Amino acid sequence: MMENADVVPAGADEAPRASTIPQEEIDQITDDIIAALKTVYDPEIPVDVYELGLIYKVDISDDRDVVIDMTLTAPGCPVAGTMPIMVEDAVRTVEGIADVRVNMTFDPPWDPSRMSDEARVALNMF
Repeated sequence: MMENADVVPAGADEAPRASTIPQEEIDQITDDIIAALKTVYDPEIPVDVYELGLIYKVDISDDRDVVIDMTLTAPGCPVAGTMPIMVEDAVRTVEGIADVRVNMTFDPPWDPSRMSDEARVALNMF
């Protein structure tokens, strides 16, 4: 499963229900989504969006539609208009995905505590 982001079945705010997607397939899609997210880099920071902790949540519906909640390191980030599109395009390459939508949020605001150890090493922030 995703370490830095929550992967939850769509409609998780509703009463819990089992997904119609087999767990093995959910695990494969999750791994593939993580791999896709790791191909998207903030142009100003040499670390991918997943390891930076910019991905807050990934929902996978029974129809295999994916909704991603993400943020940026700062609201005035110069790539605010393009980063969500880059994430969407990368995740669209995952086999078995029907559609992808990326929602931008700044609640909660991003801070360096969301970065993985890998990102901290890459940025020499230990």
